[in-house]
Amino acid sequence: MSSGIQIKPKTAVQKSKTSSPLPCSPEPPIKPQPKPSDKLNPKTIDPFGAHSRPPSAFAAIYAKGGIPCRLVHGSVKHRLQWECLPETVPFDPLLVTLAEAHSDDEVFGRGLDALVQLSAVVGPSLNDHLKHLLTNLSRRLMDKKFREKITVALQKLEQYGGKTTVAIIKSKIPTYCSISS
Repeated sequence: MSSGIQIKPKTAVQKSKTSSPLPCSPEPPIKPQPKPSDKLNPKTIDPFGAHSRPPSAFAAIYAKGGIPCRLVHGSVKHRLQWECLPETVPFDPLLVTLAEAHSDDEVFGRGLDALVQLSAVVGPSLNDHLKHLLTNLSRRLMDKKFREKITVALQKLEQYGGKTTVAIIKSKIPTYCSISS
Protein backbone atom coordinates (compact mmCIF):
# COMPACT_ATOMS: atom_id res chain seq x y z
CA MET A 1 0.00 0.00 0.00
CA SER A 2 1.79 3.01 -1.19
CA SER A 3 0.34 6.36 -1.87
CA GLY A 4 1.30 8.57 -4.75
CA ILE A 5 2.46 11.39 -2.47
CA GLN A 6 6.15 11.82 -1.92
CA ILE A 7 7.57 14.08 0.74
CA LYS A 8 10.77 15.84 -0.21
CA PRO A 9 13.16 16.74 2.61
CA LYS A 10 13.61 20.48 3.05
CA THR A 11 16.82 21.94 1.85
CA ALA A 12 18.91 24.30 3.97
CA VAL A 13 17.68 27.32 1.97
CA GLN A 14 14.03 26.39 2.52
CA LYS A 15 14.62 25.84 6.24
CA SER A 16 16.15 29.30 6.72
CA LYS A 17 13.19 30.95 4.96
CA THR A 18 10.50 29.23 7.02
CA SER A 19 12.09 29.25 10.45
CA SER A 20 11.64 32.25 12.66
CA PRO A 21 14.70 33.89 14.16
CA LEU A 22 15.62 32.71 17.63
CA PRO A 23 15.55 35.25 20.46
CA CYS A 24 19.33 35.07 20.72
CA SER A 25 19.93 35.21 16.96
CA PRO A 26 21.76 38.27 15.66
CA GLU A 27 19.17 38.90 12.92
CA PRO A 28 16.34 41.22 14.02
CA PRO A 29 12.80 40.03 13.25
CA ILE A 30 11.34 41.50 10.09
CA LYS A 31 8.86 44.28 10.80
CA PRO A 32 5.67 44.29 8.74
CA GLN A 33 5.51 47.01 6.14
CA PRO A 34 2.75 49.62 6.54
CA LYS A 35 -0.13 49.27 4.15
CA PRO A 36 -1.00 52.14 1.79
CA SER A 37 -4.50 52.22 3.29
CA ASP A 38 -3.01 53.13 6.70
CA LYS A 39 -2.56 56.69 5.46
CA LEU A 40 -6.20 56.90 4.44
CA ASN A 41 -7.54 55.21 7.58
CA PRO A 42 -5.72 56.67 10.59
CA LYS A 43 -5.79 54.89 13.92
CA THR A 44 -8.88 55.73 15.98
CA ILE A 45 -9.84 55.11 19.55
CA ASP A 46 -11.77 51.94 20.20
CA PRO A 47 -14.61 52.91 22.58
CA PHE A 48 -14.92 49.29 23.68
CA GLY A 49 -11.20 48.71 24.12
CA ALA A 50 -9.21 48.89 27.32
CA HIS A 51 -8.74 52.41 28.65
CA SER A 52 -5.19 53.62 28.32
CA ARG A 53 -5.56 56.36 30.95
CA PRO A 54 -4.63 55.18 34.44
CA PRO A 55 -7.27 55.61 37.15
CA SER A 56 -7.14 58.70 39.35
CA ALA A 57 -5.76 58.50 42.87
CA PHE A 58 -9.32 58.67 44.22
CA ALA A 59 -10.52 55.83 41.94
CA ALA A 60 -7.56 53.65 42.87
CA ILE A 61 -8.02 54.19 46.61
CA TYR A 62 -11.79 53.65 46.35
CA ALA A 63 -11.27 50.40 44.39
CA LYS A 64 -8.83 49.11 47.06
CA GLY A 65 -11.37 49.82 49.81
CA GLY A 66 -9.45 52.78 51.24
CA ILE A 67 -12.57 54.92 51.48
CA PRO A 68 -14.92 53.49 54.11
CA CYS A 69 -18.11 53.84 52.09
CA ARG A 70 -19.74 52.22 49.09
CA LEU A 71 -22.19 53.49 46.53
CA VAL A 72 -25.41 51.47 46.71
CA HIS A 73 -27.17 51.57 43.36
CA GLY A 74 -30.93 51.72 43.56
CA SER A 75 -33.45 51.66 40.75
CA VAL A 76 -34.12 55.39 41.07
CA LYS A 77 -31.89 56.75 43.84
CA HIS A 78 -28.32 55.98 44.80
CA ARG A 79 -27.03 56.30 48.33
CA LEU A 80 -23.82 55.94 50.30
CA GLN A 81 -23.44 53.11 52.75
CA TRP A 82 -20.79 53.84 55.36
CA GLU A 83 -18.75 51.01 56.86
CA CYS A 84 -18.21 53.13 59.98
CA LEU A 85 -19.73 56.30 61.35
CA PRO A 86 -18.76 59.33 59.24
CA GLU A 87 -17.81 61.15 62.45
CA THR A 88 -15.10 58.54 63.16
CA VAL A 89 -13.46 58.63 59.72
CA PRO A 90 -9.83 59.77 60.05
CA PHE A 91 -8.96 63.03 58.28
CA ASP A 92 -5.70 61.76 56.88
CA PRO A 93 -5.44 60.50 54.16
CA LEU A 94 -9.15 60.47 53.33
CA LEU A 95 -9.77 64.22 53.40
CA VAL A 96 -6.62 64.90 51.40
CA THR A 97 -7.57 62.26 48.82
CA LEU A 98 -11.05 63.72 48.42
CA ALA A 99 -9.67 67.24 48.07
CA GLU A 100 -7.13 66.24 45.43
CA ALA A 101 -9.52 64.01 43.50
CA HIS A 102 -11.56 66.70 41.80
CA SER A 103 -10.51 69.61 39.65
CA ASP A 104 -14.02 70.59 38.58
CA ASP A 105 -14.84 74.19 39.54
CA GLU A 106 -18.25 73.43 41.05
CA VAL A 107 -16.87 70.53 43.07
CA PHE A 108 -13.96 72.69 44.23
CA GLY A 109 -16.37 75.38 45.44
CA ARG A 110 -18.42 72.85 47.36
CA GLY A 111 -15.28 71.31 48.81
CA LEU A 112 -14.15 74.72 49.97
CA ASP A 113 -17.48 75.28 51.70
CA ALA A 114 -17.21 71.84 53.31
CA LEU A 115 -13.68 72.65 54.51
CA VAL A 116 -14.91 75.83 56.23
CA GLN A 117 -17.81 73.93 57.85
CA LEU A 118 -15.44 71.19 58.99
CA SER A 119 -13.09 73.79 60.46
CA ALA A 120 -15.98 75.32 62.38
CA VAL A 121 -16.73 71.92 63.94
CA VAL A 122 -13.24 70.60 64.68
CA GLY A 123 -11.34 73.86 65.12
CA PRO A 124 -7.57 73.49 65.68
CA SER A 125 -7.73 69.71 65.11
CA LEU A 126 -7.62 70.44 61.39
CA ASN A 127 -4.20 72.12 61.68
CA ASP A 128 -2.30 68.83 61.31
CA HIS A 129 -3.83 68.31 57.85
CA LEU A 130 -3.92 71.91 56.71
CA LYS A 131 -0.58 71.86 54.85
CA HIS A 132 -1.88 69.23 52.42
CA LEU A 133 -5.08 71.15 51.75
CA LEU A 134 -3.38 74.52 51.34
CA THR A 135 -1.37 73.26 48.36
CA ASN A 136 -4.53 73.01 46.28
CA LEU A 137 -5.90 76.27 47.65
CA SER A 138 -2.73 78.16 46.73
CA ARG A 139 -2.96 76.85 43.14
CA ARG A 140 -6.54 78.03 42.80
CA LEU A 141 -5.85 81.36 44.50
CA MET A 142 -4.48 82.66 41.19
CA ASP A 143 -7.85 82.02 39.52
CA LYS A 144 -9.95 85.22 39.60
CA LYS A 145 -13.23 83.42 40.13
CA PHE A 146 -11.99 81.75 43.34
CA ARG A 147 -9.67 84.40 44.77
CA GLU A 148 -12.27 86.06 47.01
CA LYS A 149 -13.90 82.80 48.09
CA ILE A 150 -10.54 81.26 49.01
CA THR A 151 -9.52 84.40 50.93
CA VAL A 152 -12.75 84.27 52.96
CA ALA A 153 -12.21 80.54 53.57
CA LEU A 154 -8.65 81.15 54.78
CA GLN A 155 -9.92 83.85 57.14
CA LYS A 156 -12.53 81.40 58.51
CA LEU A 157 -9.84 78.73 58.93
CA GLU A 158 -7.77 81.27 60.87
CA GLN A 159 -10.77 82.28 62.98
CA TYR A 160 -11.61 78.67 63.92
CA GLY A 161 -8.04 77.36 64.10
CA GLY A 162 -6.27 80.06 66.07
CA LYS A 163 -2.77 81.53 65.85
CA THR A 164 -1.14 78.23 64.87
CA THR A 165 -3.29 78.18 61.75
CA VAL A 166 -1.95 81.58 60.66
CA ALA A 167 1.63 80.26 60.73
CA ILE A 168 0.64 77.20 58.67
CA ILE A 169 -1.25 79.32 56.12
CA LYS A 170 1.68 81.77 55.82
CA SER A 171 4.11 78.88 55.23
CA LYS A 172 2.14 77.76 52.17
CA ILE A 173 0.66 81.11 51.05
CA PRO A 174 3.15 83.86 52.01
CA THR A 175 0.92 86.62 50.60
CA TYR A 176 -1.91 85.87 53.04
CA CYS A 177 -2.82 88.78 55.33
CA SER A 178 -4.05 87.74 58.75
CA ILE A 179 -7.41 89.07 60.02
CA SER A 180 -5.96 89.52 63.52
CA SER A 181 -3.16 91.88 62.45
